[in-house]
Amino acid sequence: MATIQSSHLTRVPWATYLLTLGQAINLTVAVISVTIAALVGAKLASTAALGTVPYGTQFFAVMLFTYPVSMLMRRYGRRIMFAIGSIFLTIAGMVGYYSIDKGNFSLLILSHGLMGIYISCANFYRFAAVDNIAQELKAKAISFVVAGGVLAAIAGPFIASLLRNFDGYKEFSLCYAAFSLFGALSLVLMIIWKPLNPGISLAANFNPASQIGVRRWNMFVVTAVFSSASGYFMMNLLMIQSSLVMKNICTFDTISRAIQAHVLAMFIPSFFINSLVNKIGLQKVLITGFSMLLTAAGLGMLDVSYNIFPISLILVGLGWNFVYLGGGTVLVQNVLDQERHCWQGINDTAIAGCATLGAFLPAPLLAGLGWNGTNIMVVPLCLIGMSLCWNTLQKGPHHVESKRSAEMAK
Repeated sequence: MATIQSSHLTRVPWATYLLTLGQAINLTVAVISVTIAALVGAKLASTAALGTVPYGTQFFAVMLFTYPVSMLMRRYGRRIMFAIGSIFLTIAGMVGYYSIDKGNFSLLILSHGLMGIYISCANFYRFAAVDNIAQELKAKAISFVVAGGVLAAIAGPFIASLLRNFDGYKEFSLCYAAFSLFGALSLVLMIIWKPLNPGISLAANFNPASQIGVRRWNMFVVTAVFSSASGYFMMNLLMIQSSLVMKNICTFDTISRAIQAHVLAMFIPSFFINSLVNKIGLQKVLITGFSMLLTAAGLGMLDVSYNIFPISLILVGLGWNFVYLGGGTVLVQNVLDQERHCWQGINDTAIAGCATLGAFLPAPLLAGLGWNGTNIMVVPLCLIGMSLCWNTLQKGPHHVESKRSAEMAK
C-alpha cells in the first residue's frame, strides 16, 4: 500500500506559477504547430492528401506515450519526466529545422512525433499542480496552470508570423528552430521547479492495473474522462474543419484572427472558472460547457459565412474550457492520491486518442459528410455528456467527499 505524506496548504504554492509558465510554453508550441504543420506538410509531401500526416503523427505520439509517461512519473517522479520531455522538444525543433532545410518529409514526420512525446509529458503539468495540496485548492490550481494558454494564444500566432519568412532561411524553418529554444527554456523551468512532497513510496508488489483500476472504475471517473476526451475531440474537429472551410471564403490573416479569438476563448475562462465552480457547482459548469459546444454546432448548421465562424469558434473555445477543466476537476476529486498516476494516465490517453481522431478526421469528414454533417455528428456527443453530468453529479461534492473519506478509512 502506498504511504503518502499529506500537505496542509491553504493557498496555491508558488511552484504552481512555474507550471503555468511551463504550460504556456507547451501550448505556445501547440498553437504554432497547428498554425504551420499542415502548410509545411503540404509543401514537403509528395501529394496534398499527406499534408496533415505530420500533425496527425504528433497526436498519435501523444496517445501512444501518455500512459507510459504517467507510469514512469509514478516510478521516477514528475520532475525527471518533465525534464526529459523538454529535451525531446529541443531535439524535435532541430529535426524540424533540418527537415525544411533539406526538404525531407520523413524528417518532418519524425519532428512532430518527437514533439508529441514532449506534449505527452507536459500535459501532466495541470495534474502536478494538484499533487499533495488541499482538496479545496485543486480546481484553482488546475485552472491557474491551464490559464497559461492565454499567453500561448497571444504569443503563438505572433511568433509564427514573425518567423515565417526571414531572409536567408526557408519559410517556417525558424519556427521549428524556436521549438528548440522553447525546449531549453522549459528544461530550465523544470530544474528550478520542485514538486511538493515528492517522496511517495510504493510497495514493490503494487499493481495499479489490478488493485486500483478495477476497484475504482465508477461513474464519476466515466463522466470525468468522457467530458475531457469528448470535449477535446469536438474542439479539434470543429476548429480544424472551420479552418478548411474558411480558407475558401477568407484570407489567411482573417483565418488567423478567428483562430486566435478561439484560442483566447479556450483559456481566458481559466481565470474565473474556479469561482464559477464554487458558485454554481461542477455539474452546471460541465452542462454549460456541453451546451456551448451544442450551440456552436447549431450555428454551424445555420450558415456558412465568415460572420458565423468567429462566434462559433469562440463558443467552441469556451465550451472546451468548461468541459476540459470541469472533467479534470471531477477526476482529481474522485480518485485517491495513490491512484492518481494510473487514472491520470488513462484520462490523458483517452484525451489524446480523441484529439488524434479530431486531427485526422476533419478533411475526410468534410469530404464525406460535409460541414453540416460534421456539426450534426457533434450533437449526440453533447447530449450524452450533458446526460452523464446531470445523472452522475446530482449529489454534488459532499457525496464525493464522503465516499473518499469512507474508502480512505478502510
